Amino acid sequence: MDHSNRIILSKKHNEHLANGIERHNPTNVAPASLLQPFTDQLLQKIEEHHRIIDAQLRKSIGTPFFSEPGFILYQGDSTGLLKKLAANRVQIDLTLTSPPYNIGKEYERLMPVQQYVRWCASWMETIYDITTPTGAFWLNLGYFEVPGKGLCVPIPYLLWDKSRFYLLQEVVWKYGAGVATKRRLSPRNEKWLFFVKNPHRYTFNLDDIRDPNVKYPNQKKKGKFRCNPLGKNPSDVWEFPKVTTGKNRSSKERTDHPAQFPLGVVERIIKASSSQTQIVLDPFAGSCSAGIASYGLGRIFIGFEINQEYCEISVRRFERFKKERKYAQAQRELF
Repeated sequence: MDHSNRIILSKKHNEHLANGIERHNPTNVAPASLLQPFTDQLLQKIEEHHRIIDAQLRKSIGTPFFSEPGFILYQGDSTGLLKKLAANRVQIDLTLTSPPYNIGKEYERLMPVQQYVRWCASWMETIYDITTPTGAFWLNLGYFEVPGKGLCVPIPYLLWDKSRFYLLQEVVWKYGAGVATKRRLSPRNEKWLFFVKNPHRYTFNLDDIRDPNVKYPNQKKKGKFRCNPLGKNPSDVWEFPKVTTGKNRSSKERTDHPAQFPLGVVERIIKASSSQTQIVLDPFAGSCSAGIASYGLGRIFIGFEINQEYCEISVRRFERFKKERKYAQAQRELF
């Protein structure tokens, strides 16, 4: 059989073959930065704050599905739970979430486009009501078809102005793996919309997320280093691998949830837009990636998830993560 037309086998055309094929590195159970030990003082503050929040939540919305210091999960419809939070004036420092994309996933109820937009606008308004004056809201969504208008319409473009939040910027999450297409370009990115309540005063911890991979770290201007010693601003295009499946490719953080985003993405958001012991909310918690990252960074997580199976997956994942943290810290003490 003639293979002469397979230019992907040619080192002249395929850089991966020319330079050596990189071995796929699936994501770990958690980034090492989420496994760092806390001081006794921070642990005490987390436990004290957790007791206050847990008691407040039990009074306002009932008994949680699961609750341990730093991690609170409720099973139920997010719309109703959010309204109960608003009615009882519970304040959230950071909300980050990825709601159903309205594309026919097993956990979705398909809606006409305008109905979906109205539904999102409703719960986004409630999130605005419960957000602290210096708080933020990060929204992740993919694409869907708008009949008669477009096939792969970024959902954030339909929602960016549907609440009182101020849109600070769009962040593009770029990844490698994804579906392959024949009549259009293969999609390899999703959007995060970075909203704040007050455009003049909001939490943004740039030094906590700086990228130390600087091409010219010693470059100077008028005798002074041009770049911050901690690294550069990571910009509004983020490259994080997706949570993958498959033989020799499956991410160690993979759960049975069908739409799981990587811990690395939510870790950066939580570091940037909240501080330790503050409250982080995900009203569409799924497999609780936001919860794992929040817990590992010393925040108080509140999650809502309507599906009991996903709640059970999240609790098992949380218990596994705690063991991983404990093991990592024990190993650190040996050296």
